[in-house]
Amino acid sequence: MKAKNLFRADPDPAGPESVEERVDVLAESESARVERIVSMGHTSPEGFWYDQDQAEWVVVLAGEALLQLLDPEEEIRLCPGDHLLIPAHRRHRVEWTAPGEPTIWLAVFL
Repeated sequence: MKAKNLFRADPDPAGPESVEERVDVLAESESARVERIVSMGHTSPEGFWYDQDQAEWVVVLAGEALLQLLDPEEEIRLCPGDHLLIPAHRRHRVEWTAPGEPTIWLAVFL
């Protein structure tokens, strides 16, 4: 067993040229999943909206992000320590993450 650090933006195993967000599943069960996500200026694809069967609690540990939500429509800026519970089927997207620095998220799906 080896301890890992949530704040360390470890290099992507795909290499520095990777354009994908890094998503690590830290724990999961039949009813919950915990993910650590590292974004480097990533956004949701144009016109794409998440519409998930599970609620998602998300916290930004480092960096910054801007989420757009529908029904009702709102934008929420998240800075380190800010967290949000997104109900199941509340459509949302990542509109912006800080370019040039990692935005580190912790997401819990339940």
